[in-house]
Amino acid sequence: MVTLARARARDPGLAVRFTTDRSLLRSFLERDRLFAAYALCDLDDQEFSRTRWGVAYDEQTARAVVLEYAGVAPQPVFAMGDPDGVEAVLRGLVRPRVAYMAMRHEVVPAVERVYRVDPGPEMIRMAVDRATFRPYPGLAMRLVPGEIGDLNRLYDLGFTAWLPAAAIVEGVYYGVRVRGRLVAAAGTHVISREARLAVVGNVLTHRDFRGRGFAKITTSAVTQELLRTCDDVVLNVRADNAPAVAAYRTLGYREHCRFAERLVHRRSSSLDGMMAPIRRLFPARHGP
Repeated sequence: MVTLARARARDPGLAVRFTTDRSLLRSFLERDRLFAAYALCDLDDQEFSRTRWGVAYDEQTARAVVLEYAGVAPQPVFAMGDPDGVEAVLRGLVRPRVAYMAMRHEVVPAVERVYRVDPGPEMIRMAVDRATFRPYPGLAMRLVPGEIGDLNRLYDLGFTAWLPAAAIVEGVYYGVRVRGRLVAAAGTHVISREARLAVVGNVLTHRDFRGRGFAKITTSAVTQELLRTCDDVVLNVRADNAPAVAAYRTLGYREHCRFAERLVHRRSSSLDGMMAPIRRLFPARHGP
């Protein structure tokens, strides 16, 4: 099913549509499958019902895709493709008031014409496959649903932000225990059996046990398990987190791209949009 609208954007030849055509979306996203890994995983049955997809077209050619994932604000949004096409979808179809948006740097100026984009660190998408993976020695144990309480205590999550046991059932989590206490863990954000892709996340070592290689041990165990069924495994890391980047490189992860992952707020007036280029030239100062 599709909904058609003319785009109010810099390119008047664009049209935008909602779509549920997974073949069309998969074909577009596979142009850069490592950057689009989350979105490709969301095409699987388990996640697809939680998503909305807007596509910008020039004639019959898809120029851009924007994914909105359902949930409480700020919900995740992913944008990929031609910047004018991304802007057209954000103006005409996908219109969250506040969102947490992932996008290539060249798309940011187009997004800024529709949203105020908060500052934030540059992100790196890293990827590994069977040919580049280098296992790291050390003992990590696969976590089971009965250990979800220990995992949540490690992540310091309260009952209002409690990972369900299904996270362990549906994903892959490994941990390291010291004298019975779970002190380090790594897991997954999402896995796609169809795309043969997985995203590693939730890598954490308790502050009292850092510097012992536990993050490499747990991430290595999770990655090794995922590569049994996936062709590619990806993760995100802040560009300014040099120790983490180095740790992932030790495992064979390589940098695929750098991108922006920012909190965005929908502009309320045309004047607000006109001020965006001025703010880029004269950014506000923070501190003395």
